[in-house]
Amino acid sequence: MFKLVFLAFMGAGVPVAIAMAAAVLLFVLLSGNAPPFVVIHRMVGGIDSFPLLAVPFFILAGNLMNVAGITTRIYNFSLALVGWLRGGLAHVNIVGSVIFAGMSGTAIADAAGLGTIEIKAMKDHGYSTEFAVGVTAASATLGPIIPPSLPFVIYAMFANVSVGQLFLAGIVPGAVMALLMMLTVAWFARRNGWGRDTRPEWRRIAKALAELAVVVAFPVVLWALSGTGVNMQLACALALAALLVADRFFRFDAVLPIMTPVLLIGGMTSGLFTATEGAIAACVWALFLGLVWYRTLSLKTLVKACMDTVETSSTVLFIVAAASIFGWMLTATRTTELIAQWVLTFATEPWQFLLLANALMLFVGCFLEPTAAITILVPILLPIVQHLGIDPVHFGLVMVLNLMIGLLHPPMGLVLFVLARVARLSVERTTMAILPWLVPLLGSLALVTFVPAVSLWLPRLLS
Repeated sequence: MFKLVFLAFMGAGVPVAIAMAAAVLLFVLLSGNAPPFVVIHRMVGGIDSFPLLAVPFFILAGNLMNVAGITTRIYNFSLALVGWLRGGLAHVNIVGSVIFAGMSGTAIADAAGLGTIEIKAMKDHGYSTEFAVGVTAASATLGPIIPPSLPFVIYAMFANVSVGQLFLAGIVPGAVMALLMMLTVAWFARRNGWGRDTRPEWRRIAKALAELAVVVAFPVVLWALSGTGVNMQLACALALAALLVADRFFRFDAVLPIMTPVLLIGGMTSGLFTATEGAIAACVWALFLGLVWYRTLSLKTLVKACMDTVETSSTVLFIVAAASIFGWMLTATRTTELIAQWVLTFATEPWQFLLLANALMLFVGCFLEPTAAITILVPILLPIVQHLGIDPVHFGLVMVLNLMIGLLHPPMGLVLFVLARVARLSVERTTMAILPWLVPLLGSLALVTFVPAVSLWLPRLLS
């Protein structure tokens, strides 16, 4: 009964969190099997979780990076690195999103923050608004795939898997997605006869490559020292101090911002801190860069970042609280068990289930915000995943990627509406601009879905 009430609320346009909580409350009141207070108790218990503290801190870290002017540094670095290629600003768009994904963790922040700069620059260089919007929308999906990732934290809590393993699992798929997008840009450039947007300035290219080498060398050196008995906390502190000195001397564009995901993943895989503590460390790092190092973060922008964080965190946590009681009711009424038995009657092989699950999640992603979709779908699909022997970390990547693609579609695609507003295009024209970019995105989805090693190779290597 409560499922029909939930669907009725959703059909009436009631927000998904309120629809879930209200449906369960009405069912409890009418059935009389439990006191109404159990609804509040379960909702509070659903967010009384230490790992869930990572959510507001990761949101805050992304907001701080956004308001501190880090996006401009990332754009300049990407421009020096790949701006001289044919279709260069489109390549810059993708590389910039890869880097910003390592700080924001959400597709919306990428689209609204870096996307504003990128779309304007591409239009100024003669690209059509539709093409600029399309590549920006596609690259924004990298935000929740490349760590840190807010959807991964939510999925990890509901699926009871390691956040660190999910973060590691997102690195290779994110790189594959970026490569396929850049190949798509190269195809557009060749077909349309585009030239270079900037001349190849070898000094700037060498500097950008040097910055990349510094970022790569940092974890490699620490990993090499880990087997020598050196105090790793001291070694990390000294390496970071040396990095700051090098940044001051060589005036790097983006080494320190790019170090954010390196520090996070390195700290979690080495056991230096948990995902929640890593989120706090990311906030401290963002505050250090904005207030002390670059001095681009003012009191006004700091307050704005904090208020935006409160607003976003409240929305996310309310959805999680409502979903916890909804998931409890699904389990208590044996709904998840019945759905699992029904699905397993015709999806007896993992590939069959993954194909059906992809179709379902792509459809759901067009109507529900990712956090709400994850909280509803995980309790339903996870028992089937476990029964078929599918790795839940792999399935987490598949689920999040499906829901990120859903963000690009009407009627509820948030990235779609954000970019339509930024570019001042109609929703219809924005939708048509995004359609060609579904080719690399769906290709990435197929690869991640049916070749589990793409997601699981790195977590297994470092476990």
